[in-house]
This record gives sequence, structure tokens and C-alpha cells, in this order.
Amino acid sequence: MTTTPAPDEPPGTTMTDEEYGNLRASAALWAGTSVLITNVLGKVLIQHVDYRDTCLLPGGAVDKGESPADAAGRELVEELGIVVRIDRGLAVDWVSTDTVNAPAVMRFPGELLHVFDGGTWDDDRIAEIRLPPSEITGIEFVEPARLPDLLSPADARRALSALRARINAAGTVLLENGHPIAPSVLDRLAVLQTARPTYRYPWKQGPAPHELALAQVWAWLFAPDGRVLVLLEPGTGTAFLPGGTPEKQDRGDPVSTLRREANEEAAVQLESPLLLGHVTDPPVRRAYLRYAAALTSVGTAAPDPATGHTYTRILASPEQATELFDWGPSSAEQLAAVHQARRQLGLPRAALQPITELTSVGRR
Repeated sequence: MTTTPAPDEPPGTTMTDEEYGNLRASAALWAGTSVLITNVLGKVLIQHVDYRDTCLLPGGAVDKGESPADAAGRELVEELGIVVRIDRGLAVDWVSTDTVNAPAVMRFPGELLHVFDGGTWDDDRIAEIRLPPSEITGIEFVEPARLPDLLSPADARRALSALRARINAAGTVLLENGHPIAPSVLDRLAVLQTARPTYRYPWKQGPAPHELALAQVWAWLFAPDGRVLVLLEPGTGTAFLPGGTPEKQDRGDPVSTLRREANEEAAVQLESPLLLGHVTDPPVRRAYLRYAAALTSVGTAAPDPATGHTYTRILASPEQATELFDWGPSSAEQLAAVHQARRQLGLPRAALQPITELTSVGRR
């Protein structure tokens, strides 16, 4: 009878094929899939089901002889009536037996759950969704910060880790019970677990009307590689652009406000900024200016005098940055203005790459 070396045995020992097969079968795990789908506003598709109290991402068990990617595509057809090419993995999660409250009779052995990227769906694709007669009772798109309230704790951790992995563009991440084994800066600060800042105001090119009160001045500050500076609050991971509220010392000059706030919040200096435009809050007649500028120097991060917080500084592409904000439909218009300014500044379009923390100090 043929003998096969066992991977976990000392060199020189062998076992029969049957013994080896039994050993591997005793360590078998279930295999499952989930699919992360967002709409154009960055909200995540979840399913309400009739067999449990919490919601789920689309997906299910991998059938015998089926690949995880094929299973994900099949589940989307069965659950949503949509055909999607599944060709990008976001996460693989090792789900241990002690984290699932499964009845003993189920003999849950643990699971490897693959999370795939279902892409961003526009209104036309969403209108094509057709639910089955049973199991799926409804779907909705929800803010990422609502996932812990609607999904089980483990499912919410996995979904948020997969969403961060998609934004981070670092490839498929490995999870253990929903926790990344090599956390990114987005994971460490639990980005998206707190509600994104919401400024769903109309976008206007050029300066704000004089009759509007100037509420804030923010800027897209470019590194030489075309990425922009984003600040993350400690404790919440909330993302925002450098800038802030005008003060008396600024003498009514928004550029002075911007330079002061960028130095206080992020310890950075910038070249002469370009005015992109503004958003308005019509009910209270306020305007929020948006500028673009190239970074010239980076100092050591220090507490912001206004809040006492030392913010984490990250570099991200403009596209990655906008996924961290909830700016509504006008986000696309503002992004187009950002790239127009980038070209005026003579800077390259940022290559798709992982978000990185800005820690180095020096001049451009």
C-alpha cells in the first residue's frame, strides 16, 4: 500500500493514504462566502432574512466541488437575481468554533469565509434586484457605522475589515474572527466604525457669495506623488481634511485661516493655494471653502490647540479620501475639481496603492 509522509510528523515517519486522508478529514473546516457591495454614496448592501434576527451580507455556503468565487456568484443570482463577475477577493476570515454560538448537534468545525468585492452599484443596477420568494425579506444600503448595530458582532467586524481592505487597496487581507492579523492604519483607528462626516451640500465653483458667512476653510493638500493629506481623529478614526474655522487673527483672509489651521492640526506648510470652490448650507446661509495646494514641509505632529488632539496623518489618493467622507452626490463634482487643480499644480495622478501614515519630517 502506498504510504504518504504526514506534514506534521517528524522526517522519516509515514502513514497510509487512508490514515493520511482520515487525519486531514479530522481537521476539515466549512467554507463560506460573503460579497461586499456598495452604492455610489459608499453605503453597504445588507440583507434582511427570515431565519435570524440580524442582517447579513449576500453570500452563503460553498457547495461540494465548488470554488468560493463560483459560490459567491451563484449566491448573488439566487439571493438578488443579479449576475456579477466575481474576480477580486477582499478578505479570508478564519472563524473559530468558540466564536459561533452553534448548537452541539451541528458539530461546527470552524470555517474559512471568503469575502469578495461585488463592486459599486449605481441606481440602474440596484433597480434590477429581484428577491427570492423566501429567506431574503428585504435589502437596504446602510452607512458603514451602522453595521455593528445590524449584523452580528463577528459579521460586522468582517464586513468593516473587508471594506477597509477595499479602500486601502493592499490586496486580500487575512482575518481571524474578523480581526486583521496585520492591521492597517485604517484598522488600528477603527475608521468607518464611527459615522462619516456628513456635508451633503451643493458644490459650487469659484468664491462664495459675499452675503454668506464663512464657516470653514478646508484644503486638499498634495504630496509630490499626487496623494493628499487626510487627518484621522484619535479614538473615533473620523476622517477630515486639514483646515478649520476663521479666527480674528486671520483678519478675514481665508488663506491665512488655512495656513494657520494646517500648521496647528497637521504641522504642515503649503505653497500658494488655489481656490477650488465652495459648498453651501442654504438654511443657515453659510459657506465652506475648498482649496488645493502642494505641501512644502512636514513637521512633527503635535496636539491641536483647539481640541488637544494629536491627529494621525495619512496619505491617500483623492478617490480613497472621498470614500472616508459622506458628501453626497456633490462628491463627484468636487473630485473633478480636485483633479483639475492637481493638473494646474503640475502633480501626477496618484497610483493605486495602500494608504500610508505620514510620519517623516522634512521639506518637499
